Amino acid sequence: MPFGGIHPPRILLCVNIDHIATLREARGGNEPDPIEAAIICRKCGCNGITAHLRQDRRHVQDKDVFALKGVDRIKFNLEIALSDEIIKTAIKAKPDQITIVPENMNERATESGLDVRRNIVEIKNTVKLFHDQNILVSLFVEPDVEAIDLSKECEADLIEINTGAYCNAINKAMIDEEIGRIYRAAKHAGKVGLAVNAGHGLNYKNIVHLLNVTELEEVNIGHSIISRSVFVGLSRAVEEMLDILE
Repeated sequence: MPFGGIHPPRILLCVNIDHIATLREARGGNEPDPIEAAIICRKCGCNGITAHLRQDRRHVQDKDVFALKGVDRIKFNLEIALSDEIIKTAIKAKPDQITIVPENMNERATESGLDVRRNIVEIKNTVKLFHDQNILVSLFVEPDVEAIDLSKECEADLIEINTGAYCNAINKAMIDEEIGRIYRAAKHAGKVGLAVNAGHGLNYKNIVHLLNVTELEEVNIGHSIISRSVFVGLSRAVEEMLDILE
């Protein structure tokens, strides 16, 4: 639905506000406030807010998760690892959507998609836990047919395609190969009945090559929007991305 009277683009935008919290945690205190960022994004017309509650709490904190749930008229997508402690917190917070991601304590950001086959029993059980709470569940996976089929087997509602390899590709041949993988994965996901999101490393330039992915419903973008906001402000940074998605 449109927010603030703004008609949404075909591909919806969910803004990841982790790095607002990163900046706050760099010095401590309360500034900048991730909740204020979420309200600004809502007013600009984005569809949702994403936050990753990591086990090491390097940026987003538990208090942020509960406060973000209280921001009206915007979807809250919470990224979590397969951690009993984090799962319990997520169930208490009741976000609109959970995205299950892999987590490595030494990584700067999420490095790869879930190994669904290796963790299939735990993923199935976790999906059921959240479904029992009427919470949608997405799995963050590589653009791979097997991973998508296994996501369907786990009864996930949707997938988020990891666009990291595409965004990190360094020459045209590699870029074209990764774009092809994303298009084929999205098509297969649509065929088996999974909704399709995408994210990781997307910015104002590379997003253009994914605009014609018919099955793509929403993109999760954080770092590039927050980086752009340093120079032009958060409202304009969000609006510029929404203009591209239209």
